[in-house]
Amino acid sequence: MTRKEAAEEIEKLKSEILKHERAYYIDDNPLITDAEFDALMLRLKELEASFPDLVSPDSPTQRVGGKAVSAFQPVEHEIPMLSLENCYSPQEFSKWYERISSVHGDFETVVEAKIDGLSCSLEYEGGILKRASTRGDGYKGEDVTANVKTLRTVPLKINVPSNSRFEVRGEVYLEKADFEKINEKQVQAGLPLFANPRNAAAGSLRQKDSSVTAKRNLKFFVHSSALAHNLEIPQNHWDYLEFCASLGFQVTKIRKRCLNLDEIISFYNKCEKERFSLDYEIDGLVVKANSPKLRNELGFTAKSPRWAIAFKYPASQAQTKVKNVIFSVGRTGVVTPVAQLEPVRCAGVMISSSTLHNFDEIKRLELKIGDSVLIERAGEVIPKVVRVLKEKRTGDEKDIIEPSICPACSYRLERPQGEVSLKCFNPLCPAQIRASILHFASRDAMNIEGLGESVCDQLLEKGLIKDFSDIYKLKKEDLLKLPLFKDKKAENLLSQIEESKKANLDKLIYALGIRHIGEKTALVLAERFGNLEKLSAASCEELSKIDEIGPVMAESISSFFSSEAARSLIEKLKSHNINFNYVSQKKDSRLSGLSFVFTGELKTMTRDEAALKVRQLGGKDSSSVSSKTSYVVAGENPGSKYDKAIKLGVKVIGEEEFLKLIS
Repeated sequence: MTRKEAAEEIEKLKSEILKHERAYYIDDNPLITDAEFDALMLRLKELEASFPDLVSPDSPTQRVGGKAVSAFQPVEHEIPMLSLENCYSPQEFSKWYERISSVHGDFETVVEAKIDGLSCSLEYEGGILKRASTRGDGYKGEDVTANVKTLRTVPLKINVPSNSRFEVRGEVYLEKADFEKINEKQVQAGLPLFANPRNAAAGSLRQKDSSVTAKRNLKFFVHSSALAHNLEIPQNHWDYLEFCASLGFQVTKIRKRCLNLDEIISFYNKCEKERFSLDYEIDGLVVKANSPKLRNELGFTAKSPRWAIAFKYPASQAQTKVKNVIFSVGRTGVVTPVAQLEPVRCAGVMISSSTLHNFDEIKRLELKIGDSVLIERAGEVIPKVVRVLKEKRTGDEKDIIEPSICPACSYRLERPQGEVSLKCFNPLCPAQIRASILHFASRDAMNIEGLGESVCDQLLEKGLIKDFSDIYKLKKEDLLKLPLFKDKKAENLLSQIEESKKANLDKLIYALGIRHIGEKTALVLAERFGNLEKLSAASCEELSKIDEIGPVMAESISSFFSSEAARSLIEKLKSHNINFNYVSQKKDSRLSGLSFVFTGELKTMTRDEAALKVRQLGGKDSSSVSSKTSYVVAGENPGSKYDKAIKLGVKVIGEEEFLKLIS
């Protein structure tokens, strides 16, 4: 076969395969059998193997990668991927609608399913998929092109002008059935389960090996427009979605054009009843003004369009029974009661357990083993027991007895004065050691990717590590003794361990697991002392003089560093050349001398992220309001800090004004 003949057949095969992919994955109307489709794909692979210079980015063979990457490259969004304002009831939504209609009259909206997935942007040049990126912080995301190419519902080529640039935005998601299959495989592999389809989708999209992503059967729905150069696209939203569907993109069928408030509320109520029978999770609807003219008039805030809102469903509740209560031991020795439940679907997720927090909570609920209970789950929040259904008691229920010995090591449990939780004080408690290793390796601490629960359990079981300092003694031959490891995985973990040695001091302080010391306090200590050895030598009195450190924290820090076990751990870490010094993250000092307190829910970032921005610009963030506070930044549903600020005459600003201060 000549090169010209091969090129002609390859183009014909590409066109044929892409047609059948669309028929199968988008239209749910397969035109040929699986065997016939496989034969077409096999022939294309054979030709491309013989003529590798004819392989193109839009070839269906390029969907399954396999090349491992060490990191996802940052992507600046040319048009920001803003978040949406939320509301949770018809009453709240009506206020939003009436704010607009009071000026503009009733207006046409497009109401569509709010897919519970991961936002993603697709960029096409000349009709060829060139780049896919995550939302990130709305302004900068991550390049996930290799992984997105494995999604069968993402066209690699679309029929648009050859000189055009076209960007669509949508949601990467998992269908419920595929989510359950993934979790079944996690169980078989001894790996932790994903909490919900959204988490599984996010984890799948960020795999470093795209062949893993390819096996997860992720899907993509278009929901928004972005760039369109040298290409005419419909201006109203409904026609835009129809246009995208004509190009081969998947668009949710849960959508409707509504002409007034009553129609929207009616559709919202209808979908609430039907959403659990859908193949995928939705957590509400998105309502958007259809008219481009009205959109332009309404404009944007710093964080969201004024012409769109997420009309969410309230927390879901379900009834189930408490089969048993077990006791879990955390890294600080605190014993937490956990209710084992008869599995029940709640908010689209199967729930089989719920934390009971402490024994005071059990008393408050008057909970017994065997009780029927009402549980609640909102969004990704851990399910909680709302109340006991005492009217359903049969008399066979049993009291929950507080344990007197640790379930992990049989050490006697104690309740520290002034605290509600029982605690195991055995420093050799295996449950605490396991939890401390997992905490040390976690993303917000030393960020050792690949050292999860199953790996940790095998390392402990084989006696390869006894505490987190032993992580740095691991060798490739050690890891290859474990069932989970082969050459590449062992090398990747060792590379992550080596990289963690460079972590900044605040990460190390947090990783040590000192009681009462979170990420924010760890950063305060790192900035104040600059070196771990100086911090470990600080007296309780010296620590107490730091504004952000109270007497309980000071005592906890001092007690930790004076213990023989901690001193031994630190010496071991030092011998492995772990970084003990702090490198300042401050960008400039424009907020020098100013202090900030955050209250309520921020939309463009978390409060921790906002606090980090303040510190990077030379300011201070605090958890309490005083007359010396410069600004209280109030998000949605601000708490008592807002009231205190008003009482003290402290300046209160909104998120928009805060963003201007730090921009």
